[in-house]
Amino acid sequence: MMEAPGLRQPRISRQSLTFCVWGAHNMKSRKISGSFFLGAAVFVLCAAAAALPGARAQYPPPAQDASTPAAGAPVKTDDLPMPVEEIIRRFAQHESDFKIERDNFTYSQSVLIQDGLPGSPFDGQYQMDSDIIFTPEGKRYENVTFAPQPSLQHVTLSPEDMKDLEDIQPFVLTTEDLPKYDVQYNGREKVDELGTYVFKVAPKKIEKGQRYFQGTVWVDDHDLAVVKSDGKAVPDLKDNLFPRFITYRENIEGNFWFPTYTHADDILHFKTGDIHMGMTVRYKNYKRFRATTKLGESKTLDPNAPPPAK
Repeated sequence: MMEAPGLRQPRISRQSLTFCVWGAHNMKSRKISGSFFLGAAVFVLCAAAAALPGARAQYPPPAQDASTPAAGAPVKTDDLPMPVEEIIRRFAQHESDFKIERDNFTYSQSVLIQDGLPGSPFDGQYQMDSDIIFTPEGKRYENVTFAPQPSLQHVTLSPEDMKDLEDIQPFVLTTEDLPKYDVQYNGREKVDELGTYVFKVAPKKIEKGQRYFQGTVWVDDHDLAVVKSDGKAVPDLKDNLFPRFITYRENIEGNFWFPTYTHADDILHFKTGDIHMGMTVRYKNYKRFRATTKLGESKTLDPNAPPPAK
C-alpha cells in the first residue's frame, strides 16, 4: 500500500490493534470455516479496547500446541514418519500438483480493502468482485463483475498490491519455487481437528522486481497440503508497505486444499504517520471447467467421402 499523495497527517504514537481474525474457524469434515457472528463480536471488542486512552494492544503470540517448541527450544523430529527434508520435498510437489489443478477451476473472488487512522473507524474502502477463469492455454483471466468508485483516504493501491492479491495471499510453495526459500521445520501443531507440520518460510535472496512470502505455513500431516499461512509479502518498498495477513484453505476436492479466506488487520508505519489498514478476500464457487485428459488429434472430414462400412 502506498500512502495517498499530498496527504499530511499529524504524527501518531506507535500503537497497534490486537490482530483478530474475523471469524473463529472450526473443522467440520476436514474443512476450515468461519463463525461470522463470534468473529464480528471479537473484532468489535478488540477495536473498542484499542480505542481506550493509553491502550497499547499488541499482536497476540501464535497459538502454541503442546507439541510446538518454545522459542529457542530444540525442535523434536523423532516422532516424524520421514525425514524433514522428505516432508518438504513432498509437500512442495503436492503444491505443484495443486497449482496445476487450480488452473482447472473457475471461482469467484471478492476483495475489500479499508483504511483509516489508528483508533478510529475505517473511513475509506476499495471493493472489487470478479470471476476468475482461465483460457485453454492456462492464462489467468479476471472478469470484473462489481467495482464501485474507490474511496480510500490514506493509501493507494500499487501494482505490487495487485500482484500480491494474485500470487502471495493465496501462497503456493511449489517445487519450482522451493530453491528460492529457506524452509525450517518448527514442530507439530493442531489446527482445529487437523494434525499439521509447521514450517517457517523466508526468501533466501531478494531479487529486484520479485515478490515473496515470508511467514509460517501449516501443512496437513495426512494430505501434505498447505492448509493455512500467516505472514506478509516482501520486500517492503520505499513508501510502499504491505500488511501481515492470514489465509485459510478448505478441502474442496480430493486431497487438494483451496484458499477460501484471507484477512489482514494491520498498522502500516509510514514516515508521516501510522495508517490502519484492513483487508478481506473471499474465494468461493470453485467449479471445474475443463477436463484434465487430452482428446485425440482432430481431423478434417471429406463431405464427399462414402459413409463408413457397418
